[in-house]
Amino acid sequence: MAPDATTDDTDSDGPHADPDGSDDPDDPHDSDAPDAYDALLDRVRRWNTVDSAAGVLGWDQQVMMPKGGTPARAKQLSTLSSIRHDMVTDDRTADLLADLNDADLTDERSAAVREVRREHERADAVPVELVEAISETGSEALAAWEEAKAEDDFGTFAPYLEKHVELKREYATHIDPDRDPYAVLFEDYEPCLPLERAESILTELREALVPTIEAIRESDVDLAVDTFEGEFPADEQEALVRDALEMVGYDFDRGRLDVSSHPFTSGNQFDCRVTTRFDESDPLSAIGSTIHEFGHAQYTLGLPQEHWATPLGQSRDLSVHESQSRLWENHVGRSRAFWERFLPTVQERFPDTADATVEDAYGAVNQVYEDNFIRVEADELTYHLHIVVRFEIERDLIRGDLAVEDVPEVWNDKYEEYLGIRPETDTEGCLQDIHWSHGNFGYFPTYSLGSVMAAQLYEAAEADVDDLETKVADGDFDDLRDWLAENVHRHGSRYETNELVERATGEAFTADAFLEYVDRKYGELYDM
Repeated sequence: MAPDATTDDTDSDGPHADPDGSDDPDDPHDSDAPDAYDALLDRVRRWNTVDSAAGVLGWDQQVMMPKGGTPARAKQLSTLSSIRHDMVTDDRTADLLADLNDADLTDERSAAVREVRREHERADAVPVELVEAISETGSEALAAWEEAKAEDDFGTFAPYLEKHVELKREYATHIDPDRDPYAVLFEDYEPCLPLERAESILTELREALVPTIEAIRESDVDLAVDTFEGEFPADEQEALVRDALEMVGYDFDRGRLDVSSHPFTSGNQFDCRVTTRFDESDPLSAIGSTIHEFGHAQYTLGLPQEHWATPLGQSRDLSVHESQSRLWENHVGRSRAFWERFLPTVQERFPDTADATVEDAYGAVNQVYEDNFIRVEADELTYHLHIVVRFEIERDLIRGDLAVEDVPEVWNDKYEEYLGIRPETDTEGCLQDIHWSHGNFGYFPTYSLGSVMAAQLYEAAEADVDDLETKVADGDFDDLRDWLAENVHRHGSRYETNELVERATGEAFTADAFLEYVDRKYGELYDM
């Protein structure tokens, strides 16, 4: 599905705005600095093309590359990172941005320049040698993390984590030595919402969800949690999740499905690939993670093709990106309507589930676990406490309030405090996530922000799309995909986060819709 990338009548660009940013001799906005704008966009396309190539190498490293390839791959990615950094920070980029300081630009072009300027100013503050060191450390750390996780040996990964923390502190100091370094890093993933806003939402979720989870655990309701117990061979699970992707509308002509140690999505609007993983005792994990990654891919594939490699053709930020994956995973994939349509497919692939009812399946996919240690396998309520643990640990690491060697014990203590469970191994504890191997500090809060945003967006979609629940039950996802394309995907990075949400929903970004959704759904499920 190709979204309509032109602007609508309510925008100052007008309904016939030139979507590719080329000059219109009759447009007074273009008369001030068309040459500078076009030259800037040409540079942006070039450095984002380099970034796109690095993305393919990163995908290959996690999916296809032999283990022995790490030393060369680290150098390859480091070189591409430095080339991109040089292009972003080049004096010519600075000169073009200066030429556009007072230019009379359309709203679209002003937004593109805003995004480029933000990236340039941050990158220009960081020495290229540091960029190379961070990239190379990430490649080396990924291999170490994979080994450490497989061997349950935090000591194998600890030196790389220590190096990442040091490098990222240095990175934050170069950008702004007078600010909280963690807040600076958070802006790499969510540049439009302050860290204080993220912290307030996490606090709001924790304060609301902890008593709700306690009430659920005290409930006398017994959901059919054993609905999908048994042995489910990986090859059959792969066929099943392909069925799910085809049903929700994944474009295999522009994507592919593979297996990785940690599910992820990588690509652009012409080629966006998803991965998943399989547990032969738990098919719901693969179904959930695959639909989650589909949400990421659908957003990326829905970005306007004519703006490829420019801000108007790139996703807003990770909070918005996560809203798309969590919307599909939770509001679609965990809905009763979805299982009305998908349960027969599961039963066809796995005849041992033939006696399961839709209500059995709905209860099983929405059970609130008492003893789950793994974030990507968590229910949608305890999930946010998993996020809080990671957020607090990485924040304290970056601020210098926690030593790397103490991470396993602190992790386990926090799990015991917040979730009432204590990991027995580091593999199911602090080694389970890939993010710190990449040096992605500041990433985790966007998961909860995205979940909250997903509820607000889905509520608006339900109001706008006639009989959406019925359409989901019929396996008809066209209208939902179109609504998301129209209200989120086609805008790229034109609007900052809160404005994008407000345009889509009519309300500023809040946690209200999510908390109401939780009360309604889980109140019914657990008779509270």
